[in-house]
Amino acid sequence: MSSTLHLTLSTPASILADAEAIVSLRAEDESGSFGILPGHADFLTVLTPSVLRWRDAENVERFCAVEEGVLRVSEGCRVNIACRNGVLGDSLAALEAQIDAAHASQIDIARNARVEQTRLHAQAVRQLLHYLRPNRSDA
Repeated sequence: MSSTLHLTLSTPASILADAEAIVSLRAEDESGSFGILPGHADFLTVLTPSVLRWRDAENVERFCAVEEGVLRVSEGCRVNIACRNGVLGDSLAALEAQIDAAHASQIDIARNARVEQTRLHAQAVRQLLHYLRPNRSDA
């Protein structure tokens, strides 16, 4: 039995983490928070939006905020996590700031999309009125 875990954390677009010397990992699913240590039984669960924490052999703690995902433990030493989106961080405070910035950016993108959609809708209505009333002059 290995005394460490091999963690692979990936999104559809990239591999966020590929660490070979992890001594512990904490995650969260619908039932609550749980820990994974070397030698853990094979396990499969769906993660809720949460912060993953792991500690490497040098006792350095790392973090990753995930929206949702699937965690699988196999062979007692392999942990594979596939998530929709994730943000890595070395400290919780820095990670929180990154998540807040990403959230603000997503809100701004959605707001701009709504404004553009409203503009296009108004333009389409004007075009329809123009074709339905061709003899009317625009003031």
